Amino acid sequence: MATNMRRMQRIWQVVTTTVTALLLGTSFAHVLEWPAKLKYEGALYVQLQTSLYAHWGPPSVGGFIEPTAILAVFILALLVSKNGAAFRLTLVAGGCLLLAFPVVFFWRVAPANAAFLQATTSSILPPDWTAWRTQWETGHALRFVLHGIAFVLIAVSLTAQGRETRRTEV
Repeated sequence: MATNMRRMQRIWQVVTTTVTALLLGTSFAHVLEWPAKLKYEGALYVQLQTSLYAHWGPPSVGGFIEPTAILAVFILALLVSKNGAAFRLTLVAGGCLLLAFPVVFFWRVAPANAAFLQATTSSILPPDWTAWRTQWETGHALRFVLHGIAFVLIAVSLTAQGRETRRTEV
């Protein structure tokens, strides 16, 4: 029985790490694009916002990565709940993901998304489009930091899990 539980934990650790890494990749991509996008005129920026990112949210696969990562982290927390260090690290990772989405997303990113979706390259840009741009970009940078912290905490929790497993086997 203990062997099956350990096997399930290891499988779920791989799933959680993989999905969280994919999520981290999406937010890192936004940060990498930021310097170039700051140089774009408003019409080009709006065109990118309304075309390039069209498939990052639901119903495309990109829109399901973040909720899947959040769910995976909390399932992993349940599976490692008997290992105090791994459990705490995994819970904090989940907390970081929950700060990134929904808190930061709906506070910083979603309002900017709405402002840009109302604009088109042929219409008048929102008069404060640069403020919306800054809000969107900084929102994603903050999300990247939270995703990165969550990923590192999950990685560290794997080593904590390994140490605890070795200690109980001795």
